[in-house]
Amino acid sequence: MSGHSKWHNIQAKKGKADAARGKIFTKLGRELLIAVKEGGPDPAGNSKLKNVIAKCKAANMPNDTINNAIKKASTSNENYEEIVYEGYGPNGVAVIVEASTDNKNRTAADVRHVFDKSGGNLGTTGCVSYMFNKKGMIVIERASTSMDEEELMMLALDAGAEDFEVSEEVYEITTEPSDFSNVREKLEEAGLEFLEAEVQMIPTTTVTLDEKGIEKMERLIEKLEDLDDVANIYHNWEE
Repeated sequence: MSGHSKWHNIQAKKGKADAARGKIFTKLGRELLIAVKEGGPDPAGNSKLKNVIAKCKAANMPNDTINNAIKKASTSNENYEEIVYEGYGPNGVAVIVEASTDNKNRTAADVRHVFDKSGGNLGTTGCVSYMFNKKGMIVIERASTSMDEEELMMLALDAGAEDFEVSEEVYEITTEPSDFSNVREKLEEAGLEFLEAEVQMIPTTTVTLDEKGIEKMERLIEKLEDLDDVANIYHNWEE
């Protein structure tokens, strides 16, 4: 059950995440707010909140920051709506953008502007989502655990994981969305820490780009990430 991993350079990814931490925390705070508004502030009875908390911890958000965001969300009058945009990047790369907004018109205009300026174009609902499968994804740095590969694999599969992939630096555990919370909780109970833990859109096919296409695609992703309303970006570019 081994395969190519997009986590081939952990230190570079960590450095990039550290540089963008303030913006990441702001976006995660909004995800916590939405989860609390939907299901209440107690993670024991709110599976969506529990999953967002796991995502926050994977991003190294301090517990105090998480708890304060949940308390603030409980009394906040802010309301955000979750919206998904689909479109094409350079060379026909499929792109899905998940956003949370208090002003749909503003967010749609901002996202469209980025696509237009970056050599892509915003499409209609369903134009690229058929090229992706929704899956739970848990990534564990191999150096962070003393558990051996076979032991961890059996733990994950027994908890309901669908697949277990090994690369030089990480273990990648894939689940059906409905099994994600249970698998994540079993791994947490075993004392494991995550580099990534969330339900994602995983492409079924990928596209390779030439140097010019890579520059355009990187620019598109960077500009989308700069938008405050954008929470997640998925694509089928083989990085």
